[in-house]
Amino acid sequence: MEIVYFTLAGIVLYLFSDWILDRIEVARGARFENRSLIFFGIITVLALTTFSLIQYFTGGMK
Repeated sequence: MEIVYFTLAGIVLYLFSDWILDRIEVARGARFENRSLIFFGIITVLALTTFSLIQYFTGGMK
């Protein structure tokens, strides 16, 4: 069941990271030149945090 949680979290994190990046760019008034690197940074931080929480709450990796 844990794999389902990770898969769903990955999909949500992808969409949420894109939304965050769009909001930052709108506030800035222009697109970033290295948009993919900034997206990667956002999704990496969110994924590490979320996946750690999933493991903690499901008791995974015992």
